Amino acid sequence: MKTKKVWLLIIFIALLLIFFGLNLNQYLSLDYFSQQKENIFNFHTEHPVLSASIYFVVYVMVTALSLPAAAVITLMGGAIFGLVEGTILVSFASTIGATLAFLMARTLLRDSVEKRFANTFKTINKGVEKEGGFYLFGLRLVPLFPFVAVNLLMGLTSINTSRFFIVSQLGMLPGTFVFVNAGTQLAQIDTISDVASPALFFSFALLGIFPILAKKLLTHMQAKRIYRQFDKPKSFDANMVVIGAGSAGLVTSYIAAATKAKVILIEKHLMGGDCLNTGCVPSKALIRSAKMMSYYHRASEFGLSVKDITVDFPAVMERIQRVISAIEPHDSVERYTQLGVDCSEGTANILDPYRVEVNGTIITTQNIVIGTGARPSVPNIDGIDTVSFYTSDTIWDLRKKPNKMLVIGSGPIGCELAQSFHRLGIHVTLLNRSDRIMPKEDIEISNYVKDKFIADGLDLKLGYLPKQFTHLNGQSQLLASKNEESFTIDFDCLLIATGRQANVTGFGIEKLGVELNPNGTILVNEYLQTKYPNIYACGDVAGPYQFTHAAAHQAWFAAVNALFGSLKRFKVDYKVMPWATFTDPEVARVGLNEQEAKAQNINYEVTRYGIDDLDRAIADGENHGEVKILTQVGKDKILGVTIVGHHAGDLITEYVTAMKHNLGLNKILGTIHIYPTLAESNKYAAGEWKRAHVPELAMKWLPKWHRWKRKA
Repeated sequence: MKTKKVWLLIIFIALLLIFFGLNLNQYLSLDYFSQQKENIFNFHTEHPVLSASIYFVVYVMVTALSLPAAAVITLMGGAIFGLVEGTILVSFASTIGATLAFLMARTLLRDSVEKRFANTFKTINKGVEKEGGFYLFGLRLVPLFPFVAVNLLMGLTSINTSRFFIVSQLGMLPGTFVFVNAGTQLAQIDTISDVASPALFFSFALLGIFPILAKKLLTHMQAKRIYRQFDKPKSFDANMVVIGAGSAGLVTSYIAAATKAKVILIEKHLMGGDCLNTGCVPSKALIRSAKMMSYYHRASEFGLSVKDITVDFPAVMERIQRVISAIEPHDSVERYTQLGVDCSEGTANILDPYRVEVNGTIITTQNIVIGTGARPSVPNIDGIDTVSFYTSDTIWDLRKKPNKMLVIGSGPIGCELAQSFHRLGIHVTLLNRSDRIMPKEDIEISNYVKDKFIADGLDLKLGYLPKQFTHLNGQSQLLASKNEESFTIDFDCLLIATGRQANVTGFGIEKLGVELNPNGTILVNEYLQTKYPNIYACGDVAGPYQFTHAAAHQAWFAAVNALFGSLKRFKVDYKVMPWATFTDPEVARVGLNEQEAKAQNINYEVTRYGIDDLDRAIADGENHGEVKILTQVGKDKILGVTIVGHHAGDLITEYVTAMKHNLGLNKILGTIHIYPTLAESNKYAAGEWKRAHVPELAMKWLPKWHRWKRKA
């Protein structure tokens, strides 16, 4: 087998050397054809079979060797042989040549590529076995990728050779016909007036619009294939049914109603979803109370003497409910009904792509948008079923102040809640398998927050593996290990904060075979469509980000694509996605951080500005943290920003705007910032970049310039 590969490689290289060494490519150009057109036509008239045979062999060789001349000789085929004969010759020659290129790639490259990227190709081959034929047909029909690349890449997969040949033959046939037809017009050009002939205009117009027509044909075929088992209603009750009234569902419904569509919003529990009821709103209310308590402990820093302040824990938790109640009208049934949304309380059941059942009523709809959100993920720890525990969804029911709280998970949710409850006078132990908190942030950023936690007295158990929950003399305990040593942690309140998992069951998509990502979210394309083009998903249930603002961002694309996709579709844009963790200090980020840039092999420069030097931060007693900016090497283009410090979540917005509108650090530096504000830190950070990029040659000559000016 190895000898066979070597000889095949030698032959392949030899043929390429002959082709380019003898400059044979000059004979496969339209210039050469134009010069020799009369001689070529005469030869074909005298020797029709021989000329067709020579053309066929040359075409096979060109495509087999992946030479960049297939389009030109296809046009030549139309000019020489006419539409019917030219189409037949090109169709079979191109398919045979493509199959030879496919086999060469398979023989020479597949084993080594599969060995190096085993896991990737295992996944690819699974997809090829399932949908490989249709996928190849699409690549052949819609020429988005060069046919040469398709031949080589498909050779690396497990697709059957005969299947490759047949599908390629059928998929390339429409494009072959269009190109050959255009070629037939080349034979008609003898004078300048021929250039303006209607037939020529039509042929080349068809050549230009063919990719668009082919893409629409493929979309139609794919939809017909997917929907063939379903009975499409002749008319619909609604333009859109939205399932889930969280951020994604509410914004989708709002946009649909604003564009005068008939939209039905179904929610089985509470309007507003997680953000209002169990997530963003209650957690920020808790953080605010905890912040007030931290200022009490710092009162002497501000020249104040405060005595006898205690935490009324039930009152703190009741205040959270009042905050939720105050914001609740923004997401209420009454408000959305006034906006034109038909709100329905109940459990939705998707019967098929056109029908949704709720409360025994079947609604027919043109589009379905799934915005069912996510729920807390609970790890499988031995004995967890023997203890009572809270999650970020249920912790808001807590009223009795615990003595010892154990928080498992040191992501944003775990860190925010652990710090807040600790500040309210609870002994909190924060445990995580990783030896870091907030592991998605750069290590010095997460360490900065960790050091703050430790300074405040928060008990961190990082790098601990939870093994088993037990009880001893009525005391709940967790047995954990680190470096093969075992430890026991007592607690009377357990909070699980180990991430969230998408809600993908209980409303019918399992029966429809809607595909999921490996992480359990719904698989959607760049337009947020599922396997069924009229069923969309957005928000936490789709990912890749589980933020309220990300869900609202996706909702616009889902709504517009669903309602107006037949006219114009929009790819969802994640290039500038900010987020913040509302610990104290806050951590806010947009774009790349340093560990991500390294993982992606992206060259960058780092600029830092220490907020400890900022006048307003000093006056506020919040002079800590930094602005960290990644830029392109030698340029002011921003790749990403991380801010750790007071109100970082607000400060990041200037960089979000800059990145969204492609504004560099020079623009930020040239913008007037109010003094004294925390926002000045952004201007000073840009100044640090500018100082590091002053032209050395200019700085070298400036002293001489100023000396000359003084003497002038």
